[in-house]
Amino acid sequence: MTNILRIETSARKAGSFSRQLTENIIARFPGADVTTRDLASGLPVISETWVGANFTPEADRSDAQRDVLALSDELIAEVKAADVLVIGLPIYNFSAPAAFKEWVDQIARAGVTFTYTENGPVGLLEGKRAIVAVASGGVPLGSDYDHATPLVRQVLGFIGITDVEFIGATGLNMNEAGALEAANTAIAALKAA
Repeated sequence: MTNILRIETSARKAGSFSRQLTENIIARFPGADVTTRDLASGLPVISETWVGANFTPEADRSDAQRDVLALSDELIAEVKAADVLVIGLPIYNFSAPAAFKEWVDQIARAGVTFTYTENGPVGLLEGKRAIVAVASGGVPLGSDYDHATPLVRQVLGFIGITDVEFIGATGLNMNEAGALEAANTAIAALKAA
């Protein structure tokens, strides 16, 4: 059975195109076990206390430090358990929503999801697939002003997830029906394996 981690980053609950697309993507995986992490309300921003806890060796952490990292540990466990990440990603002001960056800050941890080597950082979460449903009012994917998809590819690759596919509904403000049709055609062509 496929384990899917569905990550929703849209601030909109109703009427969200990215949420609609993630639903359609998940339908391509019948029988999958789906865990949903909805980031619409945001996550705590990392703080000096969080950073201090993170850089304290695990065996030396106080109970308070373990508590500070508990959500981060939970989010990382969700990613580790997933075979496929399905990420709903609207483009806000040319980039990913702040909620996505908050999630990245919580899961990108040295020694846990990546490690430093003589040749630079190496991701530790290899062998996973990510399908990113991008909704944009007017920013074409891959354009000079698309700062969302390169960010997503970079941060996922940093933790070891290099099999990343983007499904885009772009130009929604100009041709909603056409943008959704193009995205859903791409979704229909997805291989579930």
